[in-house]
Amino acid sequence: MLTKTKIYLSSPHMGGTEQKFVNEAFETNWIAPLGPNVDGFENDIKSFLGNNREVAVLSSGTASIHLALELLDVKRGDEVLCQSFTFSASANPIIYQGASPVFIDSEKDSWNMCPELLEIAIQDRIQKYKKPKAIIAVHLYGMPYKAKEINAIAKKYDIPVIEDSAEALGSTYYNEACGTLSDIGILSFNGNKIITTSGGGALIIKSLKLKDKAVFLSTQARDNAPHYQHSTIGFNYRMSNVLAGIGRGQMEVLEDRVQARRDNFKFYKKHLEKFESIEFQNEAEGMFSNRWITCIKTDSFSKREAIRQTLLKDDIESRPLWKPMHLQPVFKDNLHFTNGVSEDLFNKGLCLPSGSNLSPDDLARIMENILKTPKL
Repeated sequence: MLTKTKIYLSSPHMGGTEQKFVNEAFETNWIAPLGPNVDGFENDIKSFLGNNREVAVLSSGTASIHLALELLDVKRGDEVLCQSFTFSASANPIIYQGASPVFIDSEKDSWNMCPELLEIAIQDRIQKYKKPKAIIAVHLYGMPYKAKEINAIAKKYDIPVIEDSAEALGSTYYNEACGTLSDIGILSFNGNKIITTSGGGALIIKSLKLKDKAVFLSTQARDNAPHYQHSTIGFNYRMSNVLAGIGRGQMEVLEDRVQARRDNFKFYKKHLEKFESIEFQNEAEGMFSNRWITCIKTDSFSKREAIRQTLLKDDIESRPLWKPMHLQPVFKDNLHFTNGVSEDLFNKGLCLPSGSNLSPDDLARIMENILKTPKL
């Protein structure tokens, strides 16, 4: 009797050449944190992104956000405006710095940070407290946020923007790569991302001088001395040469992975757009999403749950959209500027299996289950 295999939401997908770079690291004994794969991976990313940016590969996307806040001198007592509709890793590093996140709700088009609420929040904080130190905006599920509007507001009030592109490698906004649209960008190479290094991330910076500072901080801020001397608090955030080797192999198949994810989206839309009860996260003018995850919004919590439970019975993983940060118990006392959009998306939205390694049979099985959901 054949046993059906589990279908995951977004599983790692190796391209085949990763082992070559890893083997080279072993053969040359470059197992220590740094080595030629680190330089090579950074150059590969830099070449892919363009826009004259420098890249520092780190241990995680979270570490990258943390170092970005360090580079912007965010300190205890500061406030950072952060998109509410996101994963907690966007907000947690603000707490690491002793600062306070102020959460901004989403707009209905891209599901990302609402520019109107952002400006309302800035004006409120300037009037009642002090000017926020930074803004963290997120390209959710690979969909670019409204960077023109966000950047214009940020420039108006002279507040730097950290561009959380953890989910958006391969996405573009008016033909510019996500991660290069703001003051500092970050990427993630976690196991579920569009490409993976098992665990890892990257900081995308405008100048070599700032990259050098980031690398210094990420390697325990060791002074230039024959002994171990430290004048600054540092972090153990640098990516290893072995993991960077995996990343080099993954970069060779990145464009194929983007196409596969976009094909998944086209498949779902073709079969589900006829249902009035289902909406998709759509690309607006100038936006090109890598479609890291295909997301739908249903017309009720019960319908969302019915689809999820039907899939689960056949060992198919799906997941509700992110629970907004302003609704998380850990952030219950933080300020937030909301309009109900992200809460509605959380209650009615679902992430569908979107791995680039899904087969036609996998997709057919997923769709068969969705279509047999009662009262779709």
